[in-house]
Amino acid sequence: LAVAAPAAALAQDGAPARALRAAARAGDLAAVRAALEQGAPIESRDADGRSPLLLATHGNHLPVVLLLIERGADVNAQDKQRDSAFLLAGARGYTEIVRATLRAGANLASTNRYGGTALIPACHHGHLETVRLLLTTSIDVDHVNHLGWTALLEAVILGDGGPTHQQIVRLLLGRKAQPNLADREGVTPLRHAERQGYKAMAELLRAAGGE
Repeated sequence: LAVAAPAAALAQDGAPARALRAAARAGDLAAVRAALEQGAPIESRDADGRSPLLLATHGNHLPVVLLLIERGADVNAQDKQRDSAFLLAGARGYTEIVRATLRAGANLASTNRYGGTALIPACHHGHLETVRLLLTTSIDVDHVNHLGWTALLEAVILGDGGPTHQQIVRLLLGRKAQPNLADREGVTPLRHAERQGYKAMAELLRAAGGE
């Protein structure tokens, strides 16, 4: 599993590497550019296995992210808790970073520490524009995470039932998400919506054949 810092990255962890990571974390574009020009290794890792690109993504520092990607940073490199720039941006709703990582070859099948794709937490947290973008790709809308939940189940179970999550449910169903793919207890998205009193969401699921 590519979740820990590679030995080569650790071996290169000198002052230039630390300077690059600090600049990336701070979103200091000029300092990042200077560190790269001085030969700082672009894939060095900190103690948590985070690369400069991942550190920049944590801060939603889009200009730094774009520069690092332009210089060849790996958008799929995962840290010790299995975050990558692509996965983290999806979970945080950093749509433009997601877009940049997609252009750079983001692995749509990659999964986070919960076994979920980038789509699942985006649906959970109500990141509508990120969900909309991800659904333009071939990402698996029916992927099941370690909890036994799909993106549709998370949108219902962990959403608030409001307009944003309703729209996410509508988008998922429009992308042919299976409306009756139940959780480990056999509870379908429709039954979860009914239990939580999400009437509008329940109507969407019934209209799509939910049971």
